[in-house]
Amino acid sequence: MNLSKSKYCRGITCPKMLWLDENKPEVGETINNDSILENGQKVGEVAKKLFGENIDVAYSDDLKQMLDDTQTAINKNNNAVITEASFCYDNCFCSVDILIKKGNDYEVYEVKSSTQIKDIYLDDISYQVYVLSKLNLHVTKACIVFINSSYERHGKLNLKKLFNIEDVTKIAFDKQEEIASNIKSLKEMSSKKEPDVLISKNCVSPYECPYFAYCTSSLEKPNIFSVKRLRTTSKFKLFNEGVVTLKDLEGCKIDDKVRTELEYRDKNTDLVNKKKIKEFLETLSYPLYFLDFETFQEAIPSYEYGHPYEQIPFQYSLHYIENGELKHKEFLAEPGIDPRRALAEKLCEDIPLDVCSLAYNMTFEKSVIKRLANIYPDLASHLMNIHDHMKDLMVPFYQMDYYNAKMAGSYSIKYVLPALFPDDPKLDYHNLDEVHNGSEAMNAYFRMNELSREDLEKLRENLLRYCELDTYAMVRILEKLNDVK
Repeated sequence: MNLSKSKYCRGITCPKMLWLDENKPEVGETINNDSILENGQKVGEVAKKLFGENIDVAYSDDLKQMLDDTQTAINKNNNAVITEASFCYDNCFCSVDILIKKGNDYEVYEVKSSTQIKDIYLDDISYQVYVLSKLNLHVTKACIVFINSSYERHGKLNLKKLFNIEDVTKIAFDKQEEIASNIKSLKEMSSKKEPDVLISKNCVSPYECPYFAYCTSSLEKPNIFSVKRLRTTSKFKLFNEGVVTLKDLEGCKIDDKVRTELEYRDKNTDLVNKKKIKEFLETLSYPLYFLDFETFQEAIPSYEYGHPYEQIPFQYSLHYIENGELKHKEFLAEPGIDPRRALAEKLCEDIPLDVCSLAYNMTFEKSVIKRLANIYPDLASHLMNIHDHMKDLMVPFYQMDYYNAKMAGSYSIKYVLPALFPDDPKLDYHNLDEVHNGSEAMNAYFRMNELSREDLEKLRENLLRYCELDTYAMVRILEKLNDVK
């Protein structure tokens, strides 16, 4: 087997995953990680400038070309920063994100878009040190470069503050015997039959495995992995203790919400706690405003006062009930500009002081509003007034004061809505055009700069209708709660 650093890391996480990659990739499921990959690419490109001018080894489908270009850069420069330097030893390939050559000494820097160091990153860089050392390159330093989550942008990007650099040289060299043994095992595995590996937390960490459904296909259905209210860590712990079926689970110590999910799994009736629902409804007052934001995240903040991975709001929908009449307002920022100021001003204009507002999972909306208040002191008083008068429509469903089997253990609005209104096409996200969820909304907003005027207007309309449905759904859900109180 030819190994790359990504294959090596997948193999030591789970040998079966790597074997399936090579022999039965068709049994895997597609995992949408486009935004993660895009962020990783952006971070990698920005990090190339961390140590000043660099020689970049261009990617090529021809591996030999990359190896030759790397060797040319090394031979021509006694001191240099080389990015994407490529090496191969005994069919073990790696590209080093940043390689610093100082005479006969080499420093290896692995760039990650994460805000913390994970164990798998140490395996990643240790593998690179192994390959370079076997090629008789004298590695004197190995470091992980990762995002500083506390960085705040002021003017031009400050790369020295944006990135943290952790020296892991000792760890990398201490792992060399382990690396050699792992490589030998992984290469031998490629010619053998499918490995028999038990499912474990490695199925979801450090990355979600695309073969989980395949590897659990022999388990009785339904089983503990289909119970949404059961924590993931608990599922694997119980599985290791021999708890697999729902019947097995019934004999375990589980919290009331998990027990309710199990109890109502095959019931056609609704669980309705009228007392609790009435208590919740009494916390609301009119006029009542229903608010939902759409946001995007960037590893590298583009705007002043921006933080890595901060939720940047670019759109909201606002339904409101005033004097018994349902009305609607909305905002969608123009593409290519910082959307925050215009959105914050419009929000203060659209939501009066001291009124009650509703969000579904208000922690998210409140965090966005609080961040806007921190950035714009002149709007802070009004924004925090909205923040402080907000209630959470998710509460009755999180607490299972209203529950039925169609919610499948979830309290997400994407489950609750069709469970409450299974036959209403106006409340079906699948009937929308182009934009059906938050990820698609974010990607659509990013695309707006690339479109013709005609296509842009069509996309804007689709974005507005998607966000509008989020708040209209909240209106209808509240109506349902009022009907049963």
